[in-house]
Amino acid sequence: MENYDAILDWMLSQLPMYQKKGAQAYRPDLSRMKDFCDYLDQPQEHFKTIHVAGTNGKGSTSHMMASVLQHHGYRVGLYTSPHLKDFRERIKINGHCIEKDFVVDFVKNHRNYFEYQALSFFEMTVGLAFSYFSKKKVDVAVIEVGMGGRLDGTNLINPELSIITNIGRDHMQFLGNSLEAIAGEKAGIIKRKTPVVIGLTQVETQSVFIKKAKEMEAEFFFADQIDETGFTSDLKGNYQQQNIHTSVVGLSQLKSFKLDLEIIKEGLMNVIYNTGIQGRWQTLNNKPRVVVDLAHNIEGLQFIVPQIESHAYGQLHLVLGFVKDKEIDKILSLFPSDARYYLCAPEIPRALPIEDLVEVAEGLRLDYQFFPSVTAAFMTAKDQARPDDFIYGGGSTFVVAEIL
Repeated sequence: MENYDAILDWMLSQLPMYQKKGAQAYRPDLSRMKDFCDYLDQPQEHFKTIHVAGTNGKGSTSHMMASVLQHHGYRVGLYTSPHLKDFRERIKINGHCIEKDFVVDFVKNHRNYFEYQALSFFEMTVGLAFSYFSKKKVDVAVIEVGMGGRLDGTNLINPELSIITNIGRDHMQFLGNSLEAIAGEKAGIIKRKTPVVIGLTQVETQSVFIKKAKEMEAEFFFADQIDETGFTSDLKGNYQQQNIHTSVVGLSQLKSFKLDLEIIKEGLMNVIYNTGIQGRWQTLNNKPRVVVDLAHNIEGLQFIVPQIESHAYGQLHLVLGFVKDKEIDKILSLFPSDARYYLCAPEIPRALPIEDLVEVAEGLRLDYQFFPSVTAAFMTAKDQARPDDFIYGGGSTFVVAEIL
């Protein structure tokens, strides 16, 4: 009798996983996912959905919307990726992770299909989420896009609402070499006669979204052009203000749900409690202050650095590691040059090799040390920090996961 750990080991070893392997696990094709949903009897058609894409903020926005709907008494599914500590974080109902038994039974029942059809880890996980939400009869599920939109495995739903938070230069080797091209891929989640909310008006991408929305006869809204004030959240990153705004504008377009203004505000103030979200400007300690955050590209980190600098501290200690395909020289240049850098590589095949990171740090003349693991880097930073210092850990989701 196989247990959950054995099943998870099989999934991680047998199914190509983009988070770990990168390009070789990326499948820009929906045919396998369509066949899989046929085989599962179209579970995604049995519940209402909200679809959330974007370069940054889609995870936070998804959790905010789920929290608000949950706070109204709805049974709310939430599908996000990647996970930090436990695979089951990806699939939740009202903040509770999918049961281990459900994962085990699903994989056992369909393992021959996964192997025969050569499904990816992401495709299998999306099918699992759709099946779980259908069997558990959720009122609505908030579904976060994995990458892009048009060819993402989640793009078989017909949502009540589509949201695209913003467009940045991330995953360019898959999505295109310009903001316009990336926006074109994200715009692929816009469905016929279904409202779409764009979080941020950007000169390079605005016309792409307007054209696609008109083509699909979809009502469209640019959230930052709509005045919604007086909302705040228990997620404390400065960058969350844009996500709060996008969520509130999105919620206003959900015509099939009865929402109350005061409950919306309460739901936004209870995102952590309601959903269990982690890794968003998360404070782990106060003396010294220790903060981790999942921001991992230029667009995300340009909000993080001013927030770090807004705090009074003696010395800044930065525990940083990255995956390949990031503009590391530009990213490191965002951080204060007088900080102490503790460089490391997360334990995944996609990690940027430590020697590559050291080479960039050397070129920027940073005060750095390098370490064989994230844990070693973090523990050294803690040992060297004084009570009035500030330790920040990030650069990659996987660095944060290992610190947590």
